[in-house]
Amino acid sequence: MTPIVCTVGTTDPWNAAGLGLDVRALAECGARAVTVVAGVSAQDAQGLSALHAIPDAVIAAQFASLRSLPIAAYRIGALPESAIATVAAGVQDVRVPVVYDPVLRASAGGGFVDEAALTAIVRELIGRATIVTPNLDEARRLARLERCDDLETMREAAQKLVGFGAGAALVTGGRRGQNAFDVYFDGAFEVFEHAAVSTTMRGTGCLLSDAVAAALARGENARAAIVTARAYVRRKLESARDLGSMRVAD
Repeated sequence: MTPIVCTVGTTDPWNAAGLGLDVRALAECGARAVTVVAGVSAQDAQGLSALHAIPDAVIAAQFASLRSLPIAAYRIGALPESAIATVAAGVQDVRVPVVYDPVLRASAGGGFVDEAALTAIVRELIGRATIVTPNLDEARRLARLERCDDLETMREAAQKLVGFGAGAALVTGGRRGQNAFDVYFDGAFEVFEHAAVSTTMRGTGCLLSDAVAAALARGENARAAIVTARAYVRRKLESARDLGSMRVAD
């Protein structure tokens, strides 16, 4: 039976990130996607130009409309600031894995949340996550570090995020020579490393968290899910194509 994954986040007109990309990625990873729309964005290669937050009552109603489904995992992505508490309430009592990709800015620029909202994310949402998957800048800001750009500071950030209540943290985007690496912490550290792919592409964080959620929904443990997800993202990077002025997943 195909597992169902609920992805919660914001739309992107290009579907190069956000909910549109999530639906396709989850299908490629063997899951059936259902969605909760928390925001609608306008963004392109120049960055985020508009963001509309869905009213809290409508977000809550979307969660309620999915209660009869056997959802096997949740994946949370970019959220408008006003949606943080409502989304946290929507996953508060679930007994399945929750993967949170804490998108704070659009890839080309423009923020989804301001500094004040970081406190709400830490207080309301991080503790709901089975795995949180920030990139270097997101990890630095959430962990309130001066920098997060090497193995030592990535380990510190991952440990802080678990200290905030996450079951595990995967800090992504490290570079060491010709290799790329991510740091995982769930009480013990592990470094996942491979030769770097030179291609840059929008939506890599979405793809990674989607693939982790799909693997968890299929019953893989957290570390196996990360290996599966990293291999999937690598394949997408290697096959990325140009769409207009952006490099996107094929």
